[in-house]
Amino acid sequence: MPNCFKKTLFALAAALSFVSFILIVIAMGTQKWMTGKILCKTGADLVNATDPELVKFIGDIYYGLFQGGKVRQCGLGGRRSKFTIFPHLVKKLNASLHVMILIFLCVAISFALVSFGFCILNAIKVPYRAIKGPAGICLWNLLAGGFTALAVSSFIASVKLHRLTERIANFQENVFQFVILEEQYESSIWLCVASATSHVVNLLLIAVSGVRFPEFRTKTEEATVTAEDIMY
Repeated sequence: MPNCFKKTLFALAAALSFVSFILIVIAMGTQKWMTGKILCKTGADLVNATDPELVKFIGDIYYGLFQGGKVRQCGLGGRRSKFTIFPHLVKKLNASLHVMILIFLCVAISFALVSFGFCILNAIKVPYRAIKGPAGICLWNLLAGGFTALAVSSFIASVKLHRLTERIANFQENVFQFVILEEQYESSIWLCVASATSHVVNLLLIAVSGVRFPEFRTKTEEATVTAEDIMY
């Protein structure tokens, strides 16, 4: 049986693994991975708009891994619209990269749950196999955090290198052309960063659990032998 200190560390590691699982699920289900400001370039060019007038042609856009929305400002007031990534919009994007992001996150969820289970096992008893012990927990946390980091890096690459926001903003736009004025990463992507960070903390906890601290023992009082003890 693990001692009380190790039980506490493994229980905390289990809690962090479960929190990581929840964070990724929430991040995948929300629509706020990226927000931005979009300029209706066609409308602004038609009226030869100057800087004060450009406000009438600046709209908003937001999206996640599955859906999003935008507000088109082309001089006639804002028009809201929503869109879904699958099955039509993904064809206009880098489909393979977008699917890889989803796969990375799903794999990270799986390893986070495996880490959670193994942490519970180690808090209850000492496993007889190394893969089920601290070494295994380190492996699962390393994989979960690594795949989460890969997903975040791939999303950033898709935004910066493949102009993801611009492609989404101009989806099904036959008349107007939109350019991106501003992009900002939102809460969902930071949830994934927090998830990866929790696995790094888990690695530190497991490392601490393997440290052998010196045991402090109190000195026992020396027994004194008296004449009466010898008689009896």
